[in-house]
Amino acid sequence: MHLNFTNYGATILSLRIPDKYGKIADVVLGYDSINAYKNDTSYFGALIGRVANRIGGAKFILGGKTYKLSANDHGNTLHGGTQGFSDVLWKVKSHKKHSHVTFTYHSFDGEQGFPGKLVVSVTYMFIGKNKLGVKMIAKPVDKATPVNLAQHTYWNLRGHNSGDILSHTVQIFASQITPVDNNLIPTGKLQSVKGTPYDFLEPKEVGSRIHKLPGLYDINYVLDKTPKLHFNKVAIVKDPVSGRKMELWSNQLGVQYYTSGMLNDTKGKDGAVYHKYAGIALETQGFPDSVNHLNFPSQIVNPGEVYKHYMIYRFTAS
Repeated sequence: MHLNFTNYGATILSLRIPDKYGKIADVVLGYDSINAYKNDTSYFGALIGRVANRIGGAKFILGGKTYKLSANDHGNTLHGGTQGFSDVLWKVKSHKKHSHVTFTYHSFDGEQGFPGKLVVSVTYMFIGKNKLGVKMIAKPVDKATPVNLAQHTYWNLRGHNSGDILSHTVQIFASQITPVDNNLIPTGKLQSVKGTPYDFLEPKEVGSRIHKLPGLYDINYVLDKTPKLHFNKVAIVKDPVSGRKMELWSNQLGVQYYTSGMLNDTKGKDGAVYHKYAGIALETQGFPDSVNHLNFPSQIVNPGEVYKHYMIYRFTAS
């Protein structure tokens, strides 16, 4: 495995891994220049925060006070606002070649409208020969605040410039989703996936039922608890041509499954042009807009508490 990063947005730039014949390919969508990442609206490879996904009406109430946030998505807040953690410079706290890199960011009180100072770190680490670990830690300094970090890499296991992912098979270990309104804000309900195009409890091709949806998958799944494991099994993605397989585990309650339906002639690295369905994003997370739904598990973290978000990817080919 060969991994490249930038401290702009603590972003994964590339991951090169072998296929079943030993041929190496980069399986991460991205750009050639930092300027392209600065102008990016797709969040390629980025670390998302302070709150990933959407906050309805770009506001929430905490401790009797209303906090108005940066609105950057049809009157709502998406991925932390107009300049979330994906669009700031992180510091490299530690780096050991062939081992790990740790990025840190100090978010200030009132940044994008969120309350309190927040000290954030993300560590990307090799585990053995074929696993990638991601450890996200956040500590509020002086005020309670919502925290919901996410890793927003787009994957194409056939190679980032190989076309669409509609023939990839996906299995998602979740029996429910959090349905959304027309602006992709959760209604607050939980809905069974059974009998719907959202059912990936058994492996299915990405494109097998996508025509029954409004053009794409972009929904939060409620992960089933995996017995006797510290982490929940989240998903398995496999490309039938290259034989590459990606498995994902996490300690989070949800995962956003996004099939890049918004990509449209996006100019990427190595001369690639990314069209609709060029990649899959699987963003483990707390439930979207939880600050405005009391029945959703809370994402509020108080001073003295620590937010911990872990992900483990395993890559194989056969």
